[in-house]
Amino acid sequence: MAGTGDPDQNSDVQKGAEPHTVFGAGGPGFGTFRFWFDSQRWEWSPEVYAMHGYRPGEVEPTTELLLAHKHPEDRSQVAESIARSIREGQPFSSQHRFLDTAGDEHHVMIVSEGILDAAGTAIGTRGYYIDLNEALETAERATLDAVVPDVVEAHAVIEQAKGVLLLMYSITADQAFNVLSWRAQETNSELRDIAEALIAAVQANPPPPPSSVAAFDHLLLAIPRSAPTSDN
Repeated sequence: MAGTGDPDQNSDVQKGAEPHTVFGAGGPGFGTFRFWFDSQRWEWSPEVYAMHGYRPGEVEPTTELLLAHKHPEDRSQVAESIARSIREGQPFSSQHRFLDTAGDEHHVMIVSEGILDAAGTAIGTRGYYIDLNEALETAERATLDAVVPDVVEAHAVIEQAKGVLLLMYSITADQAFNVLSWRAQETNSELRDIAEALIAAVQANPPPPPSSVAAFDHLLLAIPRSAPTSDN
């Protein structure tokens, strides 16, 4: 997978994989992606292909293909987000709707962080597609007995973390719960630990500019590197 502006592209992509396929953490309702500014090339995990109705490697993900799938009312917003990401070298973050190949609508949130070269220059962005549809809520809630056995005791801090997500992403309470559950499942952590780590990180970090959620995306994606291990 040769290309310009993406010198570390082989560092976490499975050798011999289908072109333009990211092999990383994925699961029901979420998948990973990468986008390189120079070549404007996208890479999708198998889960993101599936969300759009494709088999992994069936099509080459391009900006044109992404925009063709977007809901007509959200297409211009996403196009501007991508253009701003390229122009300013910032992570691509968005909340929008798209239609898969069967015509089914997906409401997704994109959280991402920058890819930097050795000199610290932004050369791309990587992150997650999170499907906020009802199907994700059902799948995530089915795992709660294993992920968070003490959910009642953890109620206060979980509600606080949900409030932060509601404020930053303008999503519903159920969707905020889905995001926390996704991080708990993806990191094999308890929901309480994820919530506590997120609140601690927000309190220690300067408030992000009102015009951008990029700093908050970074905090959310950094949680597994600092989340404590529960003794319960």
